[in-house]
Amino acid sequence: MTRNQKIALGCGGAGCFGLIMLTIVCVGIFIYMQRRPTFASVNRNYNFNTNRNTNSEDSPSENENSSSENTSPRVSTSMSDDDKHKLFYAAKMTADFDLIHRVSVKVGVMNEDNTPTEQFEEFAKDEIAWALRNTDFIQSINTAEKAREYVNEHIND
Repeated sequence: MTRNQKIALGCGGAGCFGLIMLTIVCVGIFIYMQRRPTFASVNRNYNFNTNRNTNSEDSPSENENSSSENTSPRVSTSMSDDDKHKLFYAAKMTADFDLIHRVSVKVGVMNEDNTPTEQFEEFAKDEIAWALRNTDFIQSINTAEKAREYVNEHIND
């Protein structure tokens, strides 16, 4: 066996060994990603319409009077921040857009027309910190059915 043949054999063996190792690593990563627990797979699609008209007259128009009488759910000021976050988080776990909208209006982060309120941004920031502090509650509503049950029991508080 000549020197060049030995080099070729060594490079071929090293290349084959490298491909085998790469395959093992890729399979390991694939298996790890498949076994990783998922908390909730939810596809959310929110549309916000921000068309607004302002009336510069000093006296309110007829439309303004009639619309203020027809607003059904009121923002709950009697709920604690913790209760609002619990209700909102549980609604999100159901993945039911209509329920999420009702709860969002109830806790005061959305208007009836699906536009965010002034409190929306601050509430969203607080939601992350709240979730980190309340993992026990989150585990207690870890299915859509349990979350829906919680919302139905507490939405009228």
